Amino acid sequence: QVQLVESGGGLVQPGGSLRLSCAASGSISSFYDMGWYRQAPGKQRELVGNIIHGGTTNYADSVKGRFTISRDNAKNTVYLQMNSLKPEDTAVYYCKAVLLVLGYHEYWGQGTQVTVSS
Repeated sequence: QVQLVESGGGLVQPGGSLRLSCAASGSISSFYDMGWYRQAPGKQRELVGNIIHGGTTNYADSVKGRFTISRDNAKNTVYLQMNSLKPEDTAVYYCKAVLLVLGYHEYWGQGTQVTVSS
């Protein structure tokens, strides 16, 4: 069973930065897709960005130029570097991994709270 554990959330002032980490229980090189999603109170969960096997990244328009996804296969960890944070970035951030072995399988972490406020 794959386990994903997010960390790095917290309270930050507008304009500040945070780096979220998503540590996987197994080798992330086997995952086809790893991504970050977020869900604000009263809103649907939305894609923040993802990184495809091979290194291609995609981002939501709202975070382009401010957020960066990267992966460290040696540490089985995916990161989300968030800069120039805005109050509207406040949400619970989730890590998701997709495995394409004998079918489609997706796994989610428990989430980490990010609050942007002065």
